Amino acid sequence: MTTNQVASGECSTKEVLDKKAVSVFAPASIGNVSVGFDVLGLAVKPIDGTLLGDVVTVERAVESSVEGAQVDSLVVVGAFANKLPKAKEDNIVWSCLQLFNQALLAENQTVVPVQMTLDKKMPVGSGLGSSACSVVAALAGLNAFYEKFQSFSFDEKTVLKMTGQMEAQISGSLHYDNVAPCYLGGLQLMVPDNEVISRVLPGFNDCYYVMAYPGIEVSTKAARDVLPTSYSRADVISYGQNLATFVDACHRQDKAQAFSVLTDVVAEPYRTNLLPKYQQAHDHLMAEGAHAVGISGSGPTLFCICDNEQQAQSYALWLKENYLQTDLGFVHVCQVDEAGAVKI
Repeated sequence: MTTNQVASGECSTKEVLDKKAVSVFAPASIGNVSVGFDVLGLAVKPIDGTLLGDVVTVERAVESSVEGAQVDSLVVVGAFANKLPKAKEDNIVWSCLQLFNQALLAENQTVVPVQMTLDKKMPVGSGLGSSACSVVAALAGLNAFYEKFQSFSFDEKTVLKMTGQMEAQISGSLHYDNVAPCYLGGLQLMVPDNEVISRVLPGFNDCYYVMAYPGIEVSTKAARDVLPTSYSRADVISYGQNLATFVDACHRQDKAQAFSVLTDVVAEPYRTNLLPKYQQAHDHLMAEGAHAVGISGSGPTLFCICDNEQQAQSYALWLKENYLQTDLGFVHVCQVDEAGAVKI
């Protein structure tokens, strides 16, 4: 992190440069990627350098003026801070701290009182992996802090399992399709092996991903409640065939084949009615030559894939004029974020 970044407000935490502190940024992600319900995820980053994600800063706790002792604390700042619970105990970042501390004690490590600052840059209920950003930034930030100042850190797989545990606490079921790409970067395929969890796929990093958040919220629970409890044999076959074809096309780098099967038969047909203007936008962008258009995660963010920046900027302008519904909405032209969670 540079002095200019602090001065410009890119990171909202103060005096970071003067204290023993670590800041970690965790990027937005596209859950499902249409064809892989709960098993595919893609990390994305705006090409203009905007931090689309959350930042968590971890530093040594200061002495309490009341108790005269160091105690854990959590401060929440940022554009979407007011969308989060007021009590720190109800914030998922606080739960991450408790989980991390328990893991430290299990390893006979000394627990250091810390102050955590969550810079909430990601809208809640956006379909961009908002909770995953907070979880990953918190756990990766804590791990980086202990590695730097306590000479101890957990391995990558252990931290990834912690992120999954926290996501399960939020959503009620264990799925890694947001936390894995957010933490590891790139296009990730979830595998049914608790010792592997996720495999990186060779994605199409030359493509542009236009992300349009309309400025309204759709809860993950509501988006899951509209899904049927059972599917027809034809839908099951279609889902399996499309996902297998997509994975094969990724490994062969066959872009045309991959995007030809980027179809959601599991969720999109049932969620479209929850998303005002989505069908209109989908049909328009596909008619204009987009490779694929889909719902990011459970929505309401829309993603659109195309080959070049000029085309992407044209789609972005149309989406700003036709898909955004409140002042909170935004459109970003993105590419694949291969880095995942990083110290800044």
